[in-house]
Amino acid sequence: MRLLGRLLLAAFALVMAVPAGTLALAAGVFLDPSFREAFGRLGLVGLMAGLTDLADGIPPEVAVMAAFGLAQALGLLLILPPTLAALFGETLGLRSPIWYAAASGGLTALLPWLARGGAAPPSGSEAAAAEARFAAILLLAGAVSGLVYWLIAGRSAGIRSRDETGSA
Repeated sequence: MRLLGRLLLAAFALVMAVPAGTLALAAGVFLDPSFREAFGRLGLVGLMAGLTDLADGIPPEVAVMAAFGLAQALGLLLILPPTLAALFGETLGLRSPIWYAAASGGLTALLPWLARGGAAPPSGSEAAAAEARFAAILLLAGAVSGLVYWLIAGRSAGIRSRDETGSA
């Protein structure tokens, strides 16, 4: 019965942690000066017009596959790191907020570099600076999701109830 309760608590904590990480990622992108400047130059109207123009020239099945690919990439980026951190934390009985924040944040920040598969990083100081800023934003988003998980379920990971330990 205790295992079922832990599984439900962990699932609920992950359901809360993923949107928190998503909000942190969105806030980081919109608060970063260079990303904000790019969105300001483009504007929401320009973005919608560009998407409409792009969609006019793309067959529907290609547009659906592109949207599916984007959703898959975001899912991998926002769901996998806190899930892996939670899995290892629960298995090893780790209760440290530092573990959940560092594991989830570090994995989130490393995923784009791991997905690149050893390809050369962008050349030029501006490209390297933009990639470093984006990695910092991903680190923050992952750390937020890890801490939300810890607040809900990680604090009690590995704690056995008094009935199981035999003490009164």
